[in-house]
Amino acid sequence: MAMKNPYEQYQQNSVNTASPGELTLMLYNGCLKFIHLAKGAIAQKNFAERNKNIIKAQDIIRELMVTLDMEQEVSQNLMQLYDYLNRQLIQANIKNDVSILEEVEGFVTEFRDTWKEVIQINRQKTFANGGQA
Repeated sequence: MAMKNPYEQYQQNSVNTASPGELTLMLYNGCLKFIHLAKGAIAQKNFAERNKNIIKAQDIIRELMVTLDMEQEVSQNLMQLYDYLNRQLIQANIKNDVSILEEVEGFVTEFRDTWKEVIQINRQKTFANGGQA
């Protein structure tokens, strides 16, 4: 039996043991990674790579969409924003437009930073309550 790459094994363990909040943070970070790679591909005129990475970013946005609890008002607002971002990614791919990717990147960065802050606040509250949320 072949030994797994230790980095891949670590990544898999990170995903398997992550809380829902941490998984959402990972999705935001992944989306930003693929947007960054798509921007680099545009600069290198590598259209296949651009397409591949924008599609991966879209997949993440769609995953974020399906995880929303639509009974919450904030989820309804997020759904509209995610839908907008998804449509913008499509346009960036069609038009080969870095400025559209930068707009999406700005939104996703804000979402990620806000989400990261929420996780930190929840951890502080849990720690202050002796490990009970």
